[in-house]
Parts: sequence; C-alpha cells; structure tokens
Amino acid sequence: MATVTDEAGSSAGSGAQSELDLVIVGAGPAGMSAGIYARRAGLSCLIFEKGVPGGQVLTSPIIENYPGFPKIEGMKLMDVMADHARKYVDIREGEEVTRVAKVGDRFEFTTASGKHISRAILLATGSYHKKLEVPGESQFSGRGVSYCATCDGFFFKERNVMVVGGGNTALTDALHLDSIGCSVTVVHRRDTFRADKHLQESISERGITVLFDTVVVEIMGDDVVSAVRLRNVKTDDVDKRAIDGIFVAVGELPSSQLASELGVEMDPGGFVEVDKSFRTNVPFIYAAGDVSGGIRQIVAAVHGGAAAALSAFEDLANPYYSHSV
Repeated sequence: MATVTDEAGSSAGSGAQSELDLVIVGAGPAGMSAGIYARRAGLSCLIFEKGVPGGQVLTSPIIENYPGFPKIEGMKLMDVMADHARKYVDIREGEEVTRVAKVGDRFEFTTASGKHISRAILLATGSYHKKLEVPGESQFSGRGVSYCATCDGFFFKERNVMVVGGGNTALTDALHLDSIGCSVTVVHRRDTFRADKHLQESISERGITVLFDTVVVEIMGDDVVSAVRLRNVKTDDVDKRAIDGIFVAVGELPSSQLASELGVEMDPGGFVEVDKSFRTNVPFIYAAGDVSGGIRQIVAAVHGGAAAALSAFEDLANPYYSHSV
C-alpha cells in the first residue's frame, strides 16, 4: 500500500493513499521542529496545516526572547522556520485533517487530498486565547492588545497597562509586568480572584491596583490603544481610563478535538496529557506545543516537537513497543 516518497518524505501522487511513518498535525513551531527531527531520524512524514505555518506566533509583532534572534517579527521568524522545515518535510498548507481513525495497527487520516495512512501521529494542533469579544479588541491586536505578557511586556516598561482576568495566568502576568516597571491595574469581573492564594498575596504586597466586579466593554485608540471603557457589573457605572496597553488573560483553549476522538487523556482544561518524552497514553500518539499545556513559549514548543519526534523514532524502531491501547 505504501507509495513512493520524495527526498523530503512527502507522498507522491495527489489524492493517492500514502503510507507514512509519521503524520504531524499542525505547522506551528512544535510541528515544524518535529518534521525536521523526524526526517533527520529517517522517518517518512507529512505535516498537515489547516492554515499557514506559524500558529499564534504569526500574530506577535516583535519577538525578543527567541535565541539567535535578538529582535524579529513573529511572521518573519515563522517564515525562517518554515523555509528550514521545508528542506526536510512537505508542509501541506490549507489542508485540514478532518478525521483520524484507528485501522488495525495504523492511523487513517482524511484530508482534502484523500486518505493517508501512518504508523504514528504527532498532534501539534496548538491552542487559542479566549477573547473579550468587545469593540476594538481585534482592531488593536498587536497594537496595544496582547495575550502574552511574557512576549510583549518589555515594550510597555514604565507605561500604564491593564491585565484582564482573575486566574493564575492573569495574576502571574500582572506580577511580571510590575517587575519590569509597568504601572499595572488588574480588572476582574468577579468580586474575588480564582488564582492561588500566594499569587493573591503577592498582588496585595506589591500594591497593584485591582478593580473587582468590573468588565471591559470597549478598547479605544487611534493607531494604538490609548484608553478603555469599563463597566461595574453591580452598579452599571461606566468609566473611561487612559492606558497604553491591555493584556487579556481570561483563559486559553486547546485545539484538542482530534485527541479526544482518539481516546487520548486530557487534563481538566482539555490540554493533552503527555509524559516527559511527549508520549500520550495511547501508543504511537504524541503531542507537543501549546496543545499539551505547560510553558507556552516558542522555545518550549520547539523542544517539545523535537523530543516527540525522537520518541516516535524510538518507538517505531522498537519491535516490542505495542500498538495496542
């Protein structure tokens, strides 16, 4: 059943059924890193990406914490990474995996180009930030609206910023921004935080301003964010505040539908559970990048993708490693 593959490990013949060692779903940093390491290990593989390579990094205007690139646009970094990955593996852009089924000891994938068979699957499907869904949020994304304080906080040193949310991520972001010299206000729609007690105590000890029972109803500005409109949920009073940036931390959702359909274990938040080698509970299914939770940074995703690909190589080469669930 196997078809001939080219030097980069892609299948020959559009629409034909191909048999591969590994199929990677998602072409973010984790998926592209996995493709490079899988091919260098001698595995035949394909990467399927429903959009364009890069994932959430494409929306980051500037990145300054990726080794080797002191300052680079997110889109440009992903172009560099994609060009590198394509030297090894075929990235099928705009080709979504709509279904995965276990057929005997193989996995059968359905995409627009037909069906593909593989011995193993690596899920690098990423995650997406919950949004406030208020006027101005999309308009000013990357121009004062951010979803990653670790990535973008540096650009707001000694400026007035707002963090929206009441969980661990929101309070950690607020503490990080305060530590680098930002003037921080935390806005939370409830009257108490959901975050761990020690984070709440740190917020109080630092003297960070907190607005409870408050929601953002509009983000305002000209070319960049300059103000927000707030509403108190108990009194309905509306207030306008001048700010330079707003960090949204109201949650993140993993793109884990395929994992769920394959019987892969997930944590209460829906993120795929993996061991230190990025193996899931189902043999020959691996996960890396944001879909597996943990530190959601580019360097962590690249590491996860490489480690998962090498785990796949080890398992596929081991005649005693079982396919059974």
